[in-house]
Amino acid sequence: MIVPVWLWIATVAGLLILLAIDLVIVDRKPHEVTIGEAARWVVFYVACAVVFGLGLWFFAGGQPAGEFFAGYITEYSLSVDNLFIFLVVMAAFKVPAIHQHKVLLIGILLALAMRSVFILLGAAVIANFSWVFYLFGAFLIYTAWTFLRSKHDEEEEEYKENAATRLARRFLPVTKEYHGAKSFVRINGKRLVTPMFIVMIAIGTADLLFAVDSIPAIFGLTKEPFLVFSANAFALMGLRQLYFLLGGLLNKLVYLPIGLAVILAFIGVKLVLEALHSNELPFINGGDPIAVPVPNIAVSLGVIISVLAVTTVASLIKSKRTAAKEQEPVTTGS
Repeated sequence: MIVPVWLWIATVAGLLILLAIDLVIVDRKPHEVTIGEAARWVVFYVACAVVFGLGLWFFAGGQPAGEFFAGYITEYSLSVDNLFIFLVVMAAFKVPAIHQHKVLLIGILLALAMRSVFILLGAAVIANFSWVFYLFGAFLIYTAWTFLRSKHDEEEEEYKENAATRLARRFLPVTKEYHGAKSFVRINGKRLVTPMFIVMIAIGTADLLFAVDSIPAIFGLTKEPFLVFSANAFALMGLRQLYFLLGGLLNKLVYLPIGLAVILAFIGVKLVLEALHSNELPFINGGDPIAVPVPNIAVSLGVIISVLAVTTVASLIKSKRTAAKEQEPVTTGS
């Protein structure tokens, strides 16, 4: 897929316009985002991603469009896992509800900028070293295993500031209290940063940690940097509103880590098969490619959607049964 420079510029400009509209409408007057408002914005951003994908289908064909949709759905589903960390960070910093949307917006913009660097580096490595798919595949399979072993319990999880946040606190004078939505204030002639600025760094860098597994995952579905970037951008843009929509419902998605683990393991195996199919390592089959079957994008998209659907339905059924048991009256013997 040949992507002209004007298409890159138009895509970035379109994303910036969407963000500007979001800022004008939502952040014009700071307020606590309601579930209904968040639901409408989630539908809006998903619709934008669908229109973008259909545009790819019309102008570039089914293959790029399928790769975009597979990458977008994978990135969006993996990003849901970020929300557990966002909840912990917001609680740890005691961010006022009326300012949480702005914190997420700036934090995710920082994350997208840093992810873009990851995407460029990943594309350069893949273009020059095809054997890196072996490493990506093995890493995703290992990550899938860690997902299965992890437990997402926001009440028990304690937030620990990462290196970037600690450095910011060390070298920047930080006020003890929030000053509205301001990130910088001047007190007694001295310019200070507020906790609002620190929490934005915390959100942005926390998301970046998740990019370590999500970027290799999407490169397992498409090798086109333009599709990788656009799928990440649309997934992150809708993530803010999903945070407010799901909120406390996240703990009901009890089987989500299992579903994400299956998806990562599938993509990891797919990467290893692709590496074998185009093998150049001399100690594997004498440096010759191995004729192994590699799942196409249609199969990949079907697997991703099916796994997410099954785990979501199973999670809701499990949560409903658990709630019903908790409401059952306790009987005692006479």
